[in-house]
Amino acid sequence: MSALKAGDDFPEGVTFTYVPYNPEQGSVTACGMPVKYDASKEFKEKKVVLVSVPGAFTPTCQNTHVQGYIEKLPELKAAGVDEVIFISYNDAWVMSAWGKANGVKGEIIFASDDGTPFSTSLGWTLGARTARYAILVDHGKVVYAEKEPAKDVGVSGVDAVLAKL
Repeated sequence: MSALKAGDDFPEGVTFTYVPYNPEQGSVTACGMPVKYDASKEFKEKKVVLVSVPGAFTPTCQNTHVQGYIEKLPELKAAGVDEVIFISYNDAWVMSAWGKANGVKGEIIFASDDGTPFSTSLGWTLGARTARYAILVDHGKVVYAEKEPAKDVGVSGVDAVLAKL
């Protein structure tokens, strides 16, 4: 597979892992058990924003990228987005801790593209890490898919995605 573009079907066989939020394990240091998220199946039934970042807790990802999506989540929901998912090469426990550290309690899924199979299939990696990109999928159809050309959030940030809704 190569990079996705508007009009493509979201591919089959795409899964991520994540730790579902549980108030009883709300502490950043509480682990929980990762479960499989079948993106191919779920995306057929929803309007979803999938955001990939090079790493949890890294400067641009933490200070700009994730904060924008957290702050503008109500605008995304008002525009019909059912789910926002952040992925990274980090494992599911690190991604879960990142969500909790940002006060997210299940409103956004923080998942792992563990081993980067999905990002690699697109050619959207930064060495061993996932690249910074955003994909908007509406009931199985890709509406928007852009990879950042530099260390910025110009095409993958929340404002770029909101402009496509």
